[in-house]
Order: sequence, then structure tokens, then C-alpha cells
Amino acid sequence: MSPTKPSRLTWALRLFLALAFAAAGAAKLAGAAPMVLIFDHIGIGQWFRYVTGAVELTGALLLLVPSTGFFGGLLMAATMVCAVATHWLIIGGNPVPAVVLAVVAAIVAYRLRPEALRARKPDGIGGFAKG
Repeated sequence: MSPTKPSRLTWALRLFLALAFAAAGAAKLAGAAPMVLIFDHIGIGQWFRYVTGAVELTGALLLLVPSTGFFGGLLMAATMVCAVATHWLIIGGNPVPAVVLAVVAAIVAYRLRPEALRARKPDGIGGFAKG
């Protein structure tokens, strides 16, 4: 496998997520009827629909910028974990799409994690190598 394949795969996943979250965020901010109904059912007000839409659009933009892709993946994974919990605890319905998006976003965040968060390799003498 060439070194460019993981990068291409990561970019493909980032683009997929950015499109999905931009569409979902735009629908929330535009007041699409299904979104209004879902957030009515959640019961904490339509302001939460606006916040969620803004978070999704922000995440989509972060995913597209090379230097912020990690943060976009992390933000969207956390957002989808909350969406899954909302499905299970409040609104019902099928949480599988949110689970899939959470997993893909977590994979992107993992692949784009900063060097400081990468595991250090053991040096073979019970310690860790410097760097």
C-alpha cells in the first residue's frame, strides 16, 4: 500500500462527513419541518436546533481545513455521541446513522491526531524513546 492511500482515504472520509454535516446543519438552520418537529420533541426549545446546526456547520468547515481536521472530527464525533444518546433516551427512532457518523468522525480524528497525542514507541529497555 502506498503512503498516499491513507491520506486519500482520510480526505474522502473528511469530504463525506463535511457534506453530511453541512447538509444537516443547513436543514436545522433553515427550519426544515422535520428538524423543527424533532427539536420540539426533544423539548428544550428551538434555540437548541440553531446551536446544533451551527455546531454541525462549524464541524463541516473544520473538517475541510487541513490544519483543523482533527478538531472537526473530534467535534463531530462528540456531537454524534450526544445524538445517539438523544435517540436512545428521548426521541426514539433509529440511531444507526448517528452511530455511523460518530464512528467515521472518530476515525478521522484518530488519523489526524496531533503528534503530541500519538503513542510513543518503546525503546526496548522498559522505557520509551524520545521522539
